[in-house]
Amino acid sequence: MQEVLTAEASVDIDSDDALLHSITTEAPHEAAALFAAARKVRERHYGKDVYFRGLIEFTNYCKNDCYYCGIRRSNGKAERYRLSLKEILDCCRAGDALGYKTFVLQGGEDPWFTDKRIVELVTAVRGEFPEHAITLSIGERSRKSYEAFFHAGANRYLLRHETACEEHYAKLHPPEMSLAERKQCLYDLKEIGYQVGAGFMVGSPFQKPEHLLEDLRFLRELQPQMVGIGPFIPQKDTPFGAYPAGALNLTLRMLALVRLLLPQALIPATTALGTISPDGREQGLMAGANVVMPNLSPRETRKLYALYDNKICTGDEAAECRYCMEGRIRRFGFTPAMCRGDASGR
Repeated sequence: MQEVLTAEASVDIDSDDALLHSITTEAPHEAAALFAAARKVRERHYGKDVYFRGLIEFTNYCKNDCYYCGIRRSNGKAERYRLSLKEILDCCRAGDALGYKTFVLQGGEDPWFTDKRIVELVTAVRGEFPEHAITLSIGERSRKSYEAFFHAGANRYLLRHETACEEHYAKLHPPEMSLAERKQCLYDLKEIGYQVGAGFMVGSPFQKPEHLLEDLRFLRELQPQMVGIGPFIPQKDTPFGAYPAGALNLTLRMLALVRLLLPQALIPATTALGTISPDGREQGLMAGANVVMPNLSPRETRKLYALYDNKICTGDEAAECRYCMEGRIRRFGFTPAMCRGDASGR
């Protein structure tokens, strides 16, 4: 039996029953003990550091039709945009001036951005910023594509699996999408040499506690270097627009459990957490997270990258995002870290 111990609690992370109890309990003292255990594990590997990533949302076109996503191809109300190479590089330059050492290039699965164009983009960013980390988050591609991006200079890749249960996955996605293919992409990325990020939504439609347990078991098998966890938030122009958002407390418990299962993981306190609660990101840090991703995208496009409703910080300038988040982090006793922030042990 493998336990994570604190003065207040022990969590048997090898027991499905124990994990299900932590997933489902609403007892405040149990949640507090779980968060304390997660903080202790995080501090063992990362101290009080919280790593900053500069997020650049460079296209909101997407060929997929995921039922929960505001930029799904069937959403005719979405106002589409693509940033040019110059605009993306300008965002990187602004981020570098603010001290960022990691850029996260995120977009929908946009066929216009062919492998050739992505290689051109990564090569340009790598050429101008040779010491920075470059993270891609552009969905499912072939292994050959991933290899080309890696050789062009990409270091990291984020691809949330969203749910590790086949049955649940099929309720969130159209028939042409496959959980098996998504998982294979994650394994391909790891084999190529990327630092890999997976992750899932909490409180998505039709989700059961057993599905969340399956997510934890899949993450433990995959051993990603990064894990993104956020609450489901509805977007009004999707099939799930009338469903309730995921609960903050459950999301925080899942974040803490991932920290205990994957002690060296880089785990963001997501914008979605800040959207469902004014101090949601800070609560995420108190539950074991150690990454934040302020937005470097042009202000005029931020509101258009509408994966869900009521997204925060869409009107801020890049500097406002950085310094606001830095102040909030310091008030909670953490240290903003502008270095690359590679996963512990890498």
